[in-house]
Amino acid sequence: MDYQDVVRAAGRLEGVAHRTPVHTSRTLNEWTGANLFFKCENFQRAGAFKFRGAYNALSSLDEGQRARGVLTFSSGNHAQALALAGLLLGVPTLIVMPRDAPEVKVEATRGYGAEIVLFDRDETTREELGRRLSEERNLTIVPPYDDERIVAGQGTCAQELFEEVGPLDVLVVPCGGGGLLSGSALSAQALSPGCRVVGVEPEAGDDGCRSFRAGVLQSVADPVTIADGARTPSLGVLTFAIIRELVSDIVSVSDGAIVRAMRPLWERMKLVVEPTGALGLAAILEGKVEAQGKRVGVILSGGNVDLAVVGRLFAN
Repeated sequence: MDYQDVVRAAGRLEGVAHRTPVHTSRTLNEWTGANLFFKCENFQRAGAFKFRGAYNALSSLDEGQRARGVLTFSSGNHAQALALAGLLLGVPTLIVMPRDAPEVKVEATRGYGAEIVLFDRDETTREELGRRLSEERNLTIVPPYDDERIVAGQGTCAQELFEEVGPLDVLVVPCGGGGLLSGSALSAQALSPGCRVVGVEPEAGDDGCRSFRAGVLQSVADPVTIADGARTPSLGVLTFAIIRELVSDIVSVSDGAIVRAMRPLWERMKLVVEPTGALGLAAILEGKVEAQGKRVGVILSGGNVDLAVVGRLFAN
């Protein structure tokens, strides 16, 4: 796949997905010595960038697939996004979610009309249960990240950022399964060829970092991290191939660093950003990404957060 897939996805999303704002902060620019441009996907429909890929995927289905319905597995943001896309397009959705998924994300997914099947991480994997249910009910699986339609949709986020602010020296992107990172890299290659694209993971889920350095896919089992949007077992086959070709680096940050990055986003910029969404800024503030003197894009991937949980994080 290539950037033209992103262009086609943008056409399907026009007038449906929000063209989210780009915010700046004089304070954070002073702290980092950089010009930071924050792409605020916390203002996207369903609260995260995932709506882009989900809607692009469902709008690409044929009539028979739409009528039978779709299935996915997700801890929250892709679940909500697919449920909303299904509601808008009249496609029944079945979502496989872990029992420990954030309640705010479970309720939002249910509120968009999806059927939810909860599972215990100790008893099965979401992929195994999802495959079984899809076979039993003849449902089309729409994976959370390892799918060309998903990657193309996610790439429209960075596309919009480059269209608004022009070329960048660095683009910093949260990374779970790699859909947003690989899609962003496709847009960067086309619209800002000299831009370094850097993915950021939580330390507990550093499979992408290890995969990037080893050159072969690595995995991690149920990482314990506050960045629940990045608790994926591994990068996808498709996303890893794009990342190896187009991404400059993948780094990891601690949960403590994530909370430290969330504070200025909430307190100074007044942006409700979930832990996964703060990964990029955390990497900059921790010195994992060289930003001084550079024009840096930072994708804030989502804002679906349990306020009670955030209260406990900020209290520590």
